[in-house]
Amino acid sequence: MPGAIPGLTDAACAIREAGSLVATGHVNPDGDALGSSLGLALSARAAGRSARACFGGGFALGRHFSFLDTGPVVDPGEAGAPDVLVAFDCNDPERLGAELAPVVEAAGTVVMIDHHVAGAGFGDIRVCEPSAPAAALLCYRLIRLIGWDLPPEAATALLLGLVTDTGRFQYGNTNPEALRAAAELVEVGARPEVIGQAVYESVPFGYLGVAGAVLSRATLEPAHSLVWSYLTQDDLGRHRIGMEDADALIDDVRIAREAEVALLLKEQPGGKWKLSLRSRRHVDVAAIAETMGGGGHHRAAGCSFSGTRDEAVEAVRRRLAG
Repeated sequence: MPGAIPGLTDAACAIREAGSLVATGHVNPDGDALGSSLGLALSARAAGRSARACFGGGFALGRHFSFLDTGPVVDPGEAGAPDVLVAFDCNDPERLGAELAPVVEAAGTVVMIDHHVAGAGFGDIRVCEPSAPAAALLCYRLIRLIGWDLPPEAATALLLGLVTDTGRFQYGNTNPEALRAAAELVEVGARPEVIGQAVYESVPFGYLGVAGAVLSRATLEPAHSLVWSYLTQDDLGRHRIGMEDADALIDDVRIAREAEVALLLKEQPGGKWKLSLRSRRHVDVAAIAETMGGGGHHRAAGCSFSGTRDEAVEAVRRRLAG
């Protein structure tokens, strides 16, 4: 991701001149959206600025992110009318959630910072860099352009975004700048061991039972180079864990070497299914997800599906068949 990124300097200027700032991301924020938002807000506060972070969709911090400094987080109703609102990891205002719509409307300047290919984007200043492995890397560049220091808590939040969106620096989107940024974040106090233990090495005991059920159903379809399985609400209830505790299941399914693509279907309370898709090298699962109303990255994507489980699997099969 060499050279200047269009819009990032304009974003830095707008934020530097702002009296008040709100940072946000898509509903149900993952490590990248959450880490980027907190990274900017914590850096702004350390520089003596008024900064808040908020999220729509009935936001609740997952236990695996409990190590983060969430001091800047407020309910959307408390966000007011900021001079600048920065939305990370999102190129569609609807994905911010209905609660954020009044804040976006009231903001003096709206900045969008994303690294996904899909979507037309929104806001007064739009930064979209598909070669960036994570929005957190763009946020890191932004903070450096503004000239703020990075307190350790902000560095840890940004490192979380880098670690999670690169799959612990194992995905093909890992580039030299991401590794250099990670080293620099650790130099100023980021805690990789805290991230690793909380995100990847800490699950409730019930996860083991759910994983056993999901893996016992795994189906390999060599004709489509596909491995898939599913998770039900009954699985979660029997083993007394929440859906947020089951996020890592797709990584358990995807390790089958015979399959290029992995699919995990997760039953939602209303009867819909959420699909998580992963690929190894060749298949662009974001393109598949986009045709089904979702999106994501070339190697990791997702969408929702209103039909039956079998219909959802068949829809993926058809797209893999071309």
